[in-house]
Amino acid sequence: MSELFRRDPRAQWIARNRLHPLHQTLVIGPVFGPSGLLRKNLHSIGFIGPNGLKRIDRSGASNDSAQGSRRAAAASEVILPLHQVLEPAFYIVVVLDLVSGRLNGHDKDTLGLAQQLANRNGGAGAVVAIAFGELKDDSLDKAGVDRLIHLDSPHYEQYNPEQRCNDLQVIVDDLKPQHILLPDSINGGGDLGRRLATKLQQRPACGVWKLIDDTVTCRGSAGKSDITRPLSQLMLVMEECSEPISETRHENIVIPQDTSQFTGAKLIDQGNISVDPNAIPLAEAGFILSGGNGINDWPQFHHTASVLGATEGASRVAVDDGNMPRERQVGATGTWVTAQVYIAVGISGAIQHMQGIGQCEKVVAINTDEGCDMVKRADLSAIGDSTEILTRLVELIEQRKQTINGGATND
Repeated sequence: MSELFRRDPRAQWIARNRLHPLHQTLVIGPVFGPSGLLRKNLHSIGFIGPNGLKRIDRSGASNDSAQGSRRAAAASEVILPLHQVLEPAFYIVVVLDLVSGRLNGHDKDTLGLAQQLANRNGGAGAVVAIAFGELKDDSLDKAGVDRLIHLDSPHYEQYNPEQRCNDLQVIVDDLKPQHILLPDSINGGGDLGRRLATKLQQRPACGVWKLIDDTVTCRGSAGKSDITRPLSQLMLVMEECSEPISETRHENIVIPQDTSQFTGAKLIDQGNISVDPNAIPLAEAGFILSGGNGINDWPQFHHTASVLGATEGASRVAVDDGNMPRERQVGATGTWVTAQVYIAVGISGAIQHMQGIGQCEKVVAINTDEGCDMVKRADLSAIGDSTEILTRLVELIEQRKQTINGGATND
């Protein structure tokens, strides 16, 4: 098992990026192109002779001894340079959405813009991330968090924007940040930012998607026009407002903070309501089970999706064959999806389909072809017959449900 070559997507991306500070340390390793094909690194062929000239040993003897170390270097974890702010001159506060307790793409883009503001004009600012409720993500240091305030209280297990706004106002009064950034999203950031603006009696910059010097460009008229305005203290930013942090890691120092007492909430959370996963629009679904040409038992596929509680998707081939309706097609010619988890069953990975799942966070591939593009793209792959794998998956889920229900009954 130890002799198998394990791909490190981050190391391969650095090896392809000649401008990355760690490029030279990984350039000797195997490089995969954007399509997933292995590219030969011509710069690593040969050796430097005694006279300083590069020599090529066509027998390959000079490269055999170093092959194992090269693969080990490429497969090892990349250690990024540490960015430290010992005595911050000012703070940039970012309130994270943390969907399901983890950073999403919108959060990472917001942190990237915050670091851009913290480093303007040679400044020594620190980015303070504020996390409400459960926090499962352990990659905050690689996302650009210099300081962390984690408010983990039972109040945040339910929808309580008034409590969050009140605690956030206390933090703002204490830190006096230069800028406050929130994702302008439906996951809570947009609503919380507007509530905070009312408390602070400020006019926020909404729909921010570009920063140039001391001006910001905002989306207006439902995205049909751009509005340019001076840089504001409170900004609600859109996705892709900035490049996420990828070349440095940060201290992620925890700042203790007590929650403030707040009574008189006008909103009461009645809990979650169960809905049919297929009633959720495909573009908004967070968990998708998608089937392709490799599905031999479609009733089993629908049963698996029901057991998992996943929204059903399909490749173009499955739709053209009449196995799934057209509105379930995923890809550039169908629906672009941004799911947190995307399970592709029997999908080889056409270029249009790969474009449609480009924004998915975690991709799981179930396929018989270990060399297909979907397996190369996936974070986790299961190679084998889809019918057997889905059958075993359903059995494991049902066993787990029985264990949980049994434990609840005994209690």
